[in-house]
Amino acid sequence: MENKIRVRFAPSPTGHLHVGGARTALFNFLYARKNNGKFILRVEDTDLERSTKESEEMVLNDLKWLNLQWDEGPDVGGDFGPYRQSERLELYKKYAYQLLEEGKAYRCFCTDEELEEMRKKAEQEKRPPHYDGRCLRLSEKEIKEKMEAGIPYTIRFKVPQKDYVLYDMVRGKVEWKSGVLGDFVILRSNGMPVYNFCVVVDDHLMEISHVIRAEEHLPNTLRQMMLYEALGWKPPKFAHVSLILGKDRSKLSKRHGATSVSQFKKDGFLPEAMTNYLALLGWNDGTDREEFTLKELIEKFSIKRVSKSPAVFDTDKLKWINSLHIKKLTDERYLELSKEFVTENYPFLEEVYSNNKEWMLKVLNMVKKGLNTLKEIPQEIAFLFEYKPWEEKDILELFKNDEKQLESAKLIAEKLSLLEEITIENLWETVNAVKKEGFKGKYLFHPLRVVVSGKNSGPEIDILTETLIEGKGIEKLIPIENRVKLFLEHFKK
Repeated sequence: MENKIRVRFAPSPTGHLHVGGARTALFNFLYARKNNGKFILRVEDTDLERSTKESEEMVLNDLKWLNLQWDEGPDVGGDFGPYRQSERLELYKKYAYQLLEEGKAYRCFCTDEELEEMRKKAEQEKRPPHYDGRCLRLSEKEIKEKMEAGIPYTIRFKVPQKDYVLYDMVRGKVEWKSGVLGDFVILRSNGMPVYNFCVVVDDHLMEISHVIRAEEHLPNTLRQMMLYEALGWKPPKFAHVSLILGKDRSKLSKRHGATSVSQFKKDGFLPEAMTNYLALLGWNDGTDREEFTLKELIEKFSIKRVSKSPAVFDTDKLKWINSLHIKKLTDERYLELSKEFVTENYPFLEEVYSNNKEWMLKVLNMVKKGLNTLKEIPQEIAFLFEYKPWEEKDILELFKNDEKQLESAKLIAEKLSLLEEITIENLWETVNAVKKEGFKGKYLFHPLRVVVSGKNSGPEIDILTETLIEGKGIEKLIPIENRVKLFLEHFKK
């Protein structure tokens, strides 16, 4: 087992997969792949009130979208199943009662009211709210009487009075002094095990070699170390990675914007950009490099390069990394991924995606360079289906401050209006004719852009005009002829 790397990601199916969980999954996946190990998915669904099959499905789909495929799990099976905690309840009971029989745990008959009273008393006396151990002092006779009376009980672990030291792969030496924990419950009165007990049993029986998880789990690690020791099992190696913070240095939450993987997908981010950015939250390869494919991350990843310091989630940086990955998309994949975003806004283009892929791809590639997310595409191609330059403040400001721009635009429009049908050839012949009348550089191409697109900025002018001319006949696309007529109607005065 020393050389056999087995790591796990163990989500609770109580909602969407969030950024923190996705990064934990990614680090585990990278560590397994880098070391020819196994990446296990285990669903921790013992919170029966909050866990749902729908949520489990969402989490699994998000992981698949990120291309973090597991080797063992509830859907693919494996030699260490079942992989849902709700299907492993008898195992937990077996080991809880083993600890009970060995005198390392005891039955606790205290009611919720009694426990609340203890907590309040400890608070008043300004001491840790530890359980006071009253049920540990019960005689065999008292225990028997309570059980015969049908009084419900939990099984409570007897915490050893000793110091504990953990050598964490990220944080180094972590120490806990004796007395920081009181005796804690491992099996509830309804027979359901608690989180820390399940984790120890599962990680041991599934032969997990390394536990890579968030820093906020450190308090759980102390409980788990105690349980490993009591059960006579060797604990895995631990690596606790730093928290992810928002830009205001508080823990990342919904108020900082999107935090769930599924929302980033809906917002037009690519899975390869997400894994690239998530890897950079607390890790680097020792260089200034920031752009990686998943394959490159596997090659470069090392726990030694994971930082102790909190990572700050920066949506602007994520957008920049996403833009790099968008530029690398093949035509085929770009066409496929863009479709849902484009047709949601322009449903009539559904048919164009099927019957006129070449033109659709030209449209998409026209705006590709300037995209941060795929969700921006509809806005970037809106000029094809809209034309109101007289409502654009920046255009009105331009014409007001530079009459030569307006003069050139009107001249271009007038000459184009004389053509029965505008083609790529006669459009550029017209532009050259205007050029001969003394309009050059910004006084030629900028006014042309305004006339044909109705916008002050946008894609390269030659591609833009080609797209408009070649797209003639596409439903709702406004041809250049119509644009010229509308422009003159509003600006000829």
